[in-house]
Amino acid sequence: MGNASEMVKQARILAQATSQLVNAIKGEAEESQDSDLQKRLLAAAKLLADATARMVEAAKGCATSPNDAEQQQKLRKAAEDLRSATNAAAQNALRKKLLIRLELAAKQAAAAATQDIAAAQKAGSSNTNPASQQELVNYCRETADLIPKLVQGIKGSMNDPDNPQSQLALISASQKFLQPAAKLVSSSKAAVPTVSDQATAMQLGNASKNLQSALGELRSAAGKAQEACGSLELDSAIETISQLDEHLKIIKRTAFESRLRPLPGETAEGSALKLGSTSKQVGSSMAQLLSAAAQGDDNYTGIAARDTANSLRTLAEAVRGVAATTEDREIQERIIEASRCVMSKSILLLEEAKKAVNNPNNPDNQRKLAQVAKAVSHALNDCISCLPGQRDVDSVIRVISSKSQELSYARYPETKKTFADVQLDLNNTAAILNEATGEVVTASQGPPAGLAHASEKYGDAYGDFMDSGMTIAGLTKEGELQGQMVTSMKNISMVSSRFLLAAKSVSADPNAPNAKNQLAAAARAVTESINHLLNLCSTSAPGQKECDSALRRIRAMRPMLENPSEPMNDATYYECLDTVMDNSKHLGVAMTGIANTAKKGELEDFGKAVKEVADAVCALIEAAAQSAYLVGIADSSSEAGRPGLVDQAQFARASQSIQTACQNLTNPASTQQQVLQSATIIAKHTSSLCNSCRIASSKTTNPVAKRQFVQSAKDVANATANLVKAIKVLDSDYSDTNRAHCAQATRPLIDAVDNLTVFASSPEFASIPAKISQEAKLAQEPITSAGKTMIDGSCCMITAAKSLSVNPKDPPTWQLLAAHSKNVSDSIKKLVTSIRDKAPGQRECDEAIYKINVVIKSLDHASLSAVGQNLAPRTHNSLQGFQEHMVSTTNEIMECVEDVRVSGRTEAERLGHYVTKLTVFLEPLADASIGCASKTMNTRRQMALLEQTKTVGECALQLVHSVKEGGGNPKATQAHEAIDEGADSLKESLNDLLDTLDEAATEAGAVTVMLDQINKAIIKTEDRAPARRDGAEERDFVEYQTNMTNSLKEISRVANDMVGKSTSDPSALSVLSHSMTTHYSIVATESRGAITSCGNPEIGQRIRQTVQDLGTACVHQVRCAGDVQNSPSDTFTQKELVESSRIINEKVTYVLSALQAGSRGTQACINAASTVSGIIGDLDTTILFATAGTLHPDKEQETFSDHREGILKTAKALVEDTKTLVAGAASSQEQLAAAAQSAVRTITRLADVVKFGAASLGTDNSEAQVLLINAVKDVALALGDLISATKNASGKNVHDPAMAGLKDSAKVMVTNVTSLLKTVKTVEDESARGTRAVESAISAINSELKSYESAEPPRRKAKAEDLINSTRPITSATARTVAAGNSGQQHDAIVAANMGRKAVVDMLATCKAVASSSENEESRQKLMAVGRDAAAQYTSLLQLLHEIMRDPSSPKSELIIVSRRIASSITELMQYAEYMQDEESYHSELTIQTRPRSTRFGEHEIIVSRANSNRPPELYEWKDDAGVQHRLMTRRDFSVTTSAGGLRKDGDWPEGGDLNMFAERELLDAAASIEAASKKLAMMRPANVRPKENESDMNFEEQILEAAKSLTSAIGALIKSATAAQRELVIMGKISGGSHYAADDSQWSQGLISAAQLVAAATQSLCEAANAVVQGMAGEEKLISAAKQVASSTAQLLVACKVKMDPDSPTMARLQTAGNAVKRASDLLVRAAQETQDWETDRYILINKRMVGGIAQEIMAQEDILRKERELQEARFRLVAIRKAKYKEGEGPSDSEGATGGPYTDGESDF
Repeated sequence: MGNASEMVKQARILAQATSQLVNAIKGEAEESQDSDLQKRLLAAAKLLADATARMVEAAKGCATSPNDAEQQQKLRKAAEDLRSATNAAAQNALRKKLLIRLELAAKQAAAAATQDIAAAQKAGSSNTNPASQQELVNYCRETADLIPKLVQGIKGSMNDPDNPQSQLALISASQKFLQPAAKLVSSSKAAVPTVSDQATAMQLGNASKNLQSALGELRSAAGKAQEACGSLELDSAIETISQLDEHLKIIKRTAFESRLRPLPGETAEGSALKLGSTSKQVGSSMAQLLSAAAQGDDNYTGIAARDTANSLRTLAEAVRGVAATTEDREIQERIIEASRCVMSKSILLLEEAKKAVNNPNNPDNQRKLAQVAKAVSHALNDCISCLPGQRDVDSVIRVISSKSQELSYARYPETKKTFADVQLDLNNTAAILNEATGEVVTASQGPPAGLAHASEKYGDAYGDFMDSGMTIAGLTKEGELQGQMVTSMKNISMVSSRFLLAAKSVSADPNAPNAKNQLAAAARAVTESINHLLNLCSTSAPGQKECDSALRRIRAMRPMLENPSEPMNDATYYECLDTVMDNSKHLGVAMTGIANTAKKGELEDFGKAVKEVADAVCALIEAAAQSAYLVGIADSSSEAGRPGLVDQAQFARASQSIQTACQNLTNPASTQQQVLQSATIIAKHTSSLCNSCRIASSKTTNPVAKRQFVQSAKDVANATANLVKAIKVLDSDYSDTNRAHCAQATRPLIDAVDNLTVFASSPEFASIPAKISQEAKLAQEPITSAGKTMIDGSCCMITAAKSLSVNPKDPPTWQLLAAHSKNVSDSIKKLVTSIRDKAPGQRECDEAIYKINVVIKSLDHASLSAVGQNLAPRTHNSLQGFQEHMVSTTNEIMECVEDVRVSGRTEAERLGHYVTKLTVFLEPLADASIGCASKTMNTRRQMALLEQTKTVGECALQLVHSVKEGGGNPKATQAHEAIDEGADSLKESLNDLLDTLDEAATEAGAVTVMLDQINKAIIKTEDRAPARRDGAEERDFVEYQTNMTNSLKEISRVANDMVGKSTSDPSALSVLSHSMTTHYSIVATESRGAITSCGNPEIGQRIRQTVQDLGTACVHQVRCAGDVQNSPSDTFTQKELVESSRIINEKVTYVLSALQAGSRGTQACINAASTVSGIIGDLDTTILFATAGTLHPDKEQETFSDHREGILKTAKALVEDTKTLVAGAASSQEQLAAAAQSAVRTITRLADVVKFGAASLGTDNSEAQVLLINAVKDVALALGDLISATKNASGKNVHDPAMAGLKDSAKVMVTNVTSLLKTVKTVEDESARGTRAVESAISAINSELKSYESAEPPRRKAKAEDLINSTRPITSATARTVAAGNSGQQHDAIVAANMGRKAVVDMLATCKAVASSSENEESRQKLMAVGRDAAAQYTSLLQLLHEIMRDPSSPKSELIIVSRRIASSITELMQYAEYMQDEESYHSELTIQTRPRSTRFGEHEIIVSRANSNRPPELYEWKDDAGVQHRLMTRRDFSVTTSAGGLRKDGDWPEGGDLNMFAERELLDAAASIEAASKKLAMMRPANVRPKENESDMNFEEQILEAAKSLTSAIGALIKSATAAQRELVIMGKISGGSHYAADDSQWSQGLISAAQLVAAATQSLCEAANAVVQGMAGEEKLISAAKQVASSTAQLLVACKVKMDPDSPTMARLQTAGNAVKRASDLLVRAAQETQDWETDRYILINKRMVGGIAQEIMAQEDILRKERELQEARFRLVAIRKAKYKEGEGPSDSEGATGGPYTDGESDF
């Protein structure tokens, strides 16, 4: 629940605002002359007024019932309805306002981009980094292409502001402009440090800043305009496509009239390529449209519809270009009609998408949508087929299809040729077909006419080859072989069709990812199918056909090496090297096998060896081509590619491999080994695809794409699983039926992979491939030439081997074979050497090392100059300019570090680019650092800056050395640790340097750097991938929300502080600005993860928009702060700062609101947990009433049976809610919120009905009432834990530890509900009630122990005193439990169970709270362990009771044993509690303060006092050797009374916990202290007159105090021992807990505790008397009396111990010895005092020798004697009266001097 009062207050404000809006709308309606407009305005006003009235009513209900969650929900819903009504009412006006703002922002962005492009072009001549300049040029070109469209959108919107298409065109152009322009900004800033011309660099930097600012405004304006106009996307797209159709009609008419002319720059080839590539874009946009519509996402459906319309517009332009550049009237008509068909089908598709998005759950809509999408796809294919060259390929494909159908009729042509002649014809036509295949591959990359001619030739060769194949099949008499030949020819037809389709695809779009590789693979498939047929038809000598097949395979690999500009596979550089090494070994073995088998005439083995040679050579060539490609893209002169969301080439390769493997599965000629290999390939690539989908889903911020990738991965995985099952069945029985089933199982997999590939081909996900330069091609030459030499040598070698297989005795052929084998071996060596020598990145690393060393030397030279104060100032820039250069350069280096780390570990091909990029910024950094140091007057800061920059250089050098060693080889794990260490060191040094620069900029009041950081953070919110944290696991929304909320609160606080500091301390504004910048960067970074993990696209967009708006506000705030700091007296800037702070607080509120909307379920769980906590508190109160016997039923005659059924039904409903709640953790936030609210409602009803049921039991069954309420309380506790676990597990992975905690909590919940049900069923059964109570108590204690062991913080705070108090109920409960076990009565058992349950649960909670407050980890752990042991022991006692209640014959002797263990545990627990209590007392009572006495340096005073002390402090002053004055003020009241509470002087407990041994040691220490004090007293005798003691000898007081402390510690331990012993005696039943009366022996009326109290009191009196005597405030009589009291009370303690303990025990003996020592020390003290008294009396009596004076002196002495005797008699009577009164009251003596109750005079007694 929220704050009801605040909600009502805001509702009132909102109602007032809407009331003003209604009046304004009515006024506008009255002034309007248009009746239709007037009606619309009045209707909108009525709608708004009704919504306001509903909200007011809801606010009244919320105000009446502020704690009612339902009323608050109604108010929220009413407010949402009001917002919708407001949007509807003010939509047109708001839309106009937003579009005007967008127009202005677009104009500024276009102008700023133009200036930036001009500055970038000017900087080209002075940029020292060619790579960054080339990147800048590319982004300039990309941005420049979009500026005309943006300008066109601006003009269209201004000319026709009410046209939705114009509005959407402007929004679309603005949104498309943002990302390239943002990259232009980043590239411009990265290029600034490397531009040598300072004027040009400054111009480029300023232009990039202006563009960045303009983009921020454009982003905000476009986002808001999109929200206002987004609902028009679908309708606008349909209208746009309709207009395109009309435009195509006009084009057709113009072409018919022969007036169609090409536009300037249009060519036939260019238009054809544009049409081919655009058709793929249309297909990709429609795939996005289908996914969004199927998911019911109207926002992204509209965006996809807009993209589709834009792609179709480009398609129409391409169609016009093709039609205008051809003279063929038929082509013109066909392509225009085909494109119009595409338009009409696309309109149907959008209309169906509109229906589907409004009703996504209707299967009919989805089915119609899929059908129309297929129709659009066919129309696109028909349109592409109209292109020149495409038609010829299609005609050849149709010929191939007809030939394939003829094969099914088994009509074999007749011939008169012999079998050998026909076989020769087949071989010749196979060679021609193979040659035609290569021509098609070459022609597909050229003009369309060449493809037409090559495809026609291929069709003719294919027909001749099929005729020869059918002829030879007809001559074959063996039926099975004949069938295999026909099947093989069908396979040739299939692969030929695919080959020509791949050629069409390359011709239409040569730049498509992996298109050329697909074509090459299709060509190889044609060659392999030809070889397969020739192998079946060949009757030549063994080994001959294997040689021919090998030759064709090897020659087909040559095109791979012609221009390796695309990746052949996914292998890395070092994997290629490993492949080359492995296959070179295989090739050597196979070559040896050829020679050996040919010599021996083993032709079958010869054929196998030839096949192995072909396999090895093909693998080597493929690895060589891949390594050559990697060398090319790794060259520094090449343009490095940029990765996209997915690797589309990898998707295409995987799709191709899967289709090939599926084809092999369905091929009847496939062997078992081939089937298993195909299955492995399928599993490998489908797994790779699923993993790529998972990664893409986690990175994309597009929720439609996120869900589509997940769904596609599921489809691929399910289809793969079904195919694997079919393969297993096929492997067990290779029958035709199983093959058919397997073939059928491949279709869903192929469809799923194709759909995924099409969806992933969207430009949104595309990566930019690398471009290989001419220099890089030269670097490829050694590898490609070695590969070509290997192909030539291996072909010649196989040709020679083929001759040897026929004539193995021909020596010249052997020589030829040896020569060619040597050529192959040499080519392999050359290939391996070339790959090793061309290892990517090594040359760049060497160059980087040299450059970094030069930079470090320059910094060293500057440092030396700075030390000698000879560093000349750099005049070409200012200090602020140098600082900005350093910041930008440092940030650029920071962004390179992670790329260098990754490439150095696993990506060798990228290593050179990233190392060069990192190194190129170090020199500008050093120059800027030296310039900054030269402008700094502080030498220390100069040196610090230069040293930090040098550290950056050294760390960079270390990193480059380590990545050079690693080389990007994943297997070089020994270097990976050094790479990680170097990267981390470099990051750390860069952060240190940035901190220093930030500090310097903050002190100088510069805001430019901070503005750049905020703008950069705003741009990052548009990134697809969430922010990466090294080594961090995937986080959930709640964690992102928490981090963002903390930073948002800091931003709000800083904004408010700025307002105050603007007038009081303007210089502090720079520090606050820096703090705001830092926190906003955190918010922007975390927002990316929050948007990704949100799940709701609307909320994600809302978070992004609000964060961007907050960033814009922060930019304005920081700028205002800088203005105020520069002009503190300017009131206008101060007012602007105040207004900006208000806006920031408002924007912060918006972001928090968006975050809260994204975690509705989490918030509901928090509210639910709070409600459950309240229910638990109410149940605790009810238990108190039940325990007191005051829980009465509402009705007199009601019984428990009236409530039993309701309790059972509600409990079962709660179980169902529990299941829903657990499932909600993996569901949406809305479902989680509903589940939490439902569970709370159910537990509320359950608690109420159980309370009514318990009351119906009557007050006579109070224990049963407590039992029942405890049961439902356990359920409520478990539900609270379950809700918390669900909240923590929401959105987490299945394997996350939070999920395990959720499962455990669910189990506990079900267990407690089951326990409640059992209690309900047995609560009226008196024979089982006690047993059930014991079971419930055991379960509750075990549950509490789990909570006790958890890492959760304690529920409350507690002190050690609370823990001591919590142990007493356990003592009582233990006695009750033992008594219940002895009696065996159910009533006793239920009482004991309820008491024990509450006592132990309270003790555990208190113990955990006390332990958590301790600062000593060891003490905390010990206390937790003792508490755990006490609870476990009590659980054991309850289990014994449970066994006795179930079986009364069970032995009861164990009860006493376990009770003793409990007593021991409780004793130990109290010891630790008192120890911690003393810790608390020490820390809370002593206060130490240090404060300056005056402004003089070094003079201060220290005040040490006890809290709550009223005594004035005592002051000491002194000077030390340095002459510094010191003052010490101390309150003396704690000097005597401070107690160590059972601690030794070192503050530790004795090991083993033997308190008796501890008491003995403390008594011995006390004896020694008293003895020392007596000796000191004996020495204090004056010589002739009574002198004053010197201050240096005043140690008597200190010794007395030490003795007092030691005795107090000992007495504390003795009191603990007496208390524990007394409790143990009570538990064991040896004595009762009540008081003894006068009839008992009065000396032991309170046992050991009483005796210990006497010792404590006597020791206190002794210390006070000693203090008084030394200070001259009392006489020695008081000291003597106190010492005798100590001896007497100690004797009484020992006598009590003798009576209550075993006299032969070692403990008693030790205590006796210690007591004797104390007595002896006390005797010494008394004798010393008496001797002093006697000495003083003899020494200082003055006798008057005069008669009268002497008589008077004698009379006075006698008077004193009589007075003292009378006072002595009165004192004795008072003592007797006191003792008699105490005896009558049953209390033992506490102040007497004797150890026994008889009369005595001196208080002495024997020990």
